[in-house]
Amino acid sequence: MKILLFGKNGQLGWELQRSLAPLGELVALDRHSLELCGDLSNLQGLAETVQRVRPDVIVNAAAHTAVDKAESEPELARTLNAMAPGVLAQEADKLNAWLVHYSTDYVFDGSGSTPWLETDAPAPLSVYGRTKLEGEQLIKATCIKHLIFRTSWVYAARGGNFAKTMLRLAQERESLSVIDDQFGAPTGAELLADVSAHAIRQVAGLYHLAATGETTWNWYAKHVLVQAKRARPAIKIIANEVKAVASSAFPTAATRPLNSRLNSARLQLTFGLSLPPWQQGVDRMLAEVLA
Repeated sequence: MKILLFGKNGQLGWELQRSLAPLGELVALDRHSLELCGDLSNLQGLAETVQRVRPDVIVNAAAHTAVDKAESEPELARTLNAMAPGVLAQEADKLNAWLVHYSTDYVFDGSGSTPWLETDAPAPLSVYGRTKLEGEQLIKATCIKHLIFRTSWVYAARGGNFAKTMLRLAQERESLSVIDDQFGAPTGAELLADVSAHAIRQVAGLYHLAATGETTWNWYAKHVLVQAKRARPAIKIIANEVKAVASSAFPTAATRPLNSRLNSARLQLTFGLSLPPWQQGVDRMLAEVLA
């Protein structure tokens, strides 16, 4: 099996290189690749790359993920998040290949408190959410063999993430203020990559994929600080409180959904999986970064 991966140097792409390598020949690209085009803004180049490689599976881990910046550059966001996946879907369908793609809880409006199902009506609040939804729609309309995974609050040991930011600030400030009215489940790139490798070439469709349980950014931060002290008792954390504040305390260009809970029951049933609680992946990541 030949696999063509886009976005190899992102948090998810990095983990996918590990999880996909045992499945066959892996051709991994990023936007700076020279011999083959991995730049999602170059639609013609993307099509030519797929035609040259002729993969059995295309995995797209690249996207415009700068949520606030997307508000000021909607055309670029649409190119990367919608048009490029559409091109990949067209080329995959021509080859009878599979396309694996990643989407987001931002396709929903964040209302209510019930975890979102795949059958719930999308109503994105931001350019990022709208363009990611359009990408989903183009894939579903074009490529029969598709796997779309919607996820939320993604982190990895490699690169920056919320937990690392909280650890840094907790060593600089005596008090932190963290949002407490947005709910979701931190989901590790490692988990996403492992589930992707397991699910490839099985049952096509749209699936929600997030760690189990739920938390707020505030309780997430508190958990990180407690676990950091356990993992490295000598760590010098001076923050003695983590204040709970509303989203309005930190105005952003793009509106964030308050309810980012995703119901992953369909995925677990279809692929015979049991997804771990969010704390498990976060604790493992902290142990790695604090080692």
